[in-house]
Amino acid sequence: MQAITNFLLPSLFHSSMQESLFKGKTILITGGTGYLGRHITSRLLKEDPHAIRVYSRDEVKHHEIHERFNNEPRIRNFIGDVRDYDRLRKATRDCDIVIHAAALKRLDILEYNVEESIKTNIIGSLNVVNACLENNVQKAILVSTDKACSPINTYGASKFVSERIFIESNFSKGSKPTKFICVRYGNVLESTGSVIPFFISKIKNGDSIPLTHKDMTRFIITGEQAVELILDSIRYGRGGEVFIPKLPAFRIVDLIDLLKEKHKADNRIEIVGIRPGEKIHELMINESEVFRTYNYKNIYVISSHIERYGIMEKACYMQGNVPLSMESMREYSSKDAVLPLHNLKDLLAKLGIA
Repeated sequence: MQAITNFLLPSLFHSSMQESLFKGKTILITGGTGYLGRHITSRLLKEDPHAIRVYSRDEVKHHEIHERFNNEPRIRNFIGDVRDYDRLRKATRDCDIVIHAAALKRLDILEYNVEESIKTNIIGSLNVVNACLENNVQKAILVSTDKACSPINTYGASKFVSERIFIESNFSKGSKPTKFICVRYGNVLESTGSVIPFFISKIKNGDSIPLTHKDMTRFIITGEQAVELILDSIRYGRGGEVFIPKLPAFRIVDLIDLLKEKHKADNRIEIVGIRPGEKIHELMINESEVFRTYNYKNIYVISSHIERYGIMEKACYMQGNVPLSMESMREYSSKDAVLPLHNLKDLLAKLGIA
């Protein structure tokens, strides 16, 4: 119940270190004009950074960032693609922290565009790593996905490899100071392409609501929770870890019922079948990762599978703690964290959704 009880807390750690870590620092966010990038930028501006470099391909979205943040002088706009190594080298010069959020994410489309997924999600991540090493960036965070855990689709497989690139780079960097860390979570509530805006649109238009499978479950995470997880991974990561939040989950059909109730609608639910590469339940930690996973406050931390090949600084989550065993948890799946309908209704009400 800990994850459910503490779900709405603004931070996972609430440490006094919070005020000083980002002060005066230069931070690069790839994919910075997207939903998550905008939330990270807004949050980091409260930490008195020297500059936030927003890196994205879309000049229109860069203009929207200017308008959203009232031409904030600490925000620097870098038009660029993570496929372009030379541009990344320039963007990471004199940079202290890099948050790598740029990716191709649309699961169904990527099943038919594997090569493009490789170019952006894998080669792009490799470019970010090499640019960070060349410019002696202090810490680099990869924003990964639950679909990278035991992947069955192109998106998940590409992010699985991206995680491996970041983790392995801690042990092959020589004397370079950069620490590479990953965070892993599911779809953010109300983010671009997420189910809630999609369902609400269908309900308001009076359309039938497509449901791929009646048993499907998903984890719940807000934009604020996703940002705090990323910032806490920067604060506490020592290199090579995957940080995972403890989250509740919901049944998709329960969400639809609550949204219909809120909007006083009676739209028909249409079972359309599972899309290519889609899972019925999401997985955050698989059984092979349990033995390397530490249970710490409101998170799980998966330590590196190749840690023995390097000298790792003892992290706070390891002190007085031991990794999980199969007796305590076999895996971390959305099917095992489903909220009862009344609890889900209360939670969505607190979030202003239903």
